[in-house]
Amino acid sequence: MRADFTERVLRGLYSAALYVLVPITLYHLIWRGFRQRAYFHRWSERYANYPERGPSAPLWLHAVSVGEVNAAAPLVDRLRQLRPDLRLVITTITPTGSERVRALWGDAVTHVYLPYDLPGAVGRFLDHFRPALALIVETELWPNLLFGCRDRGIPTHILNARLSARSLRGYRVLAPLIRRALRTVRLVAAQSRDDARRFLMLGAQPERVQVSGNLKFDMAPVDAAAFAADFATHRGAAGPVWIAASTHEDEEAAVLDAHRLLRRSQPDALLLWAPRHPERFRAVAERAQAAGFGVATRSTDTWPGPDAEVFVVDTLGELVRFYACAAVAFVGGSLQPVGGHNLLEPAATGTAILSGPHLHNFADIARRLREAEAMRVVDDAGALAHALQALFADEPARLRLAANASRLLEDGRGALARTVTLIEPALGAAGSG
Repeated sequence: MRADFTERVLRGLYSAALYVLVPITLYHLIWRGFRQRAYFHRWSERYANYPERGPSAPLWLHAVSVGEVNAAAPLVDRLRQLRPDLRLVITTITPTGSERVRALWGDAVTHVYLPYDLPGAVGRFLDHFRPALALIVETELWPNLLFGCRDRGIPTHILNARLSARSLRGYRVLAPLIRRALRTVRLVAAQSRDDARRFLMLGAQPERVQVSGNLKFDMAPVDAAAFAADFATHRGAAGPVWIAASTHEDEEAAVLDAHRLLRRSQPDALLLWAPRHPERFRAVAERAQAAGFGVATRSTDTWPGPDAEVFVVDTLGELVRFYACAAVAFVGGSLQPVGGHNLLEPAATGTAILSGPHLHNFADIARRLREAEAMRVVDDAGALAHALQALFADEPARLRLAANASRLLEDGRGALARTVTLIEPALGAAGSG
């Protein structure tokens, strides 16, 4: 499908609006840079200004941030096994996503930031790397990027595709343009039937939408026994351990309140605390100290000692291993309307799962966990503290919750094989560049 008059008008208006907003992108990078220094670096990649033309990368995969990179990791590993001859470029938007790519694959893949959806930047990016196949993970519907791939004959696949009801309403602001952009996509491999239905409502072509399942179920098995043993040895205390993971700023007071209430009945309880964003690492440690807790951090102290009451995990890439050190996990982004974070990582370590009610980004997984009696939902700090007290007081119930989650994780595997089957024809057609 080539551009018609209506598409050119819509793209022109959309692109003009983006160019007007370019100063806002600079302000955003500066503002984020004061919170996370990495945003001050590599600005040229944000606008696809590269020092020299490099070799083509026949396979391009885009994953927004850490969660999407982790979800795509089994797929990337499988693609590298199937086609070791293909040069792979992986794009992210966030520095934490970039660091995760480097931690997983080092120099075995090329990494750059995905440029803003400006026509010039998109064109420079695609012409620089000249991909033969584009794989977009979860939900990144940038019109100029999708049209740019179509205009250059690059088949685009959206994998592990997720579209919440909230996102669907948001995209409808640009519905005529998004509908045309979606028609350029060769495959939408949706996580669930609900996701597939919403992509169809947004304008995807029915014959190109498949339900493949959620790649998060295919995460690699976690072997953290030695790490957990080291943790227990260095801690040297026997009190219960829980973890508050991927928390956001507005949830921090609730986490502290819950820990304070828990320690009334469990005075030796230890909180492991892993904020979602690195810019909150120091702030969380200071906030816990101000609340009167004895605080240690991963970067400074390595392990919590016997006197630690709060241990801040202020490093990247270690969350899953710290899940294995805790008996109960509260997964953040869920007490406030962020939409939740990955609920399956604690399931992989045999850790009982607690969550807030705001789970629209993981609606299908959350529904399945609740139906399997593999997760409990709390509404506020008091309910979180009560749930923690109940689970630490009832070991059989806690172990049953964790076992149900582990079983659900194992039963849900298979999305990786289905996804690879769907993209193999396009993968076989990609050049060796």
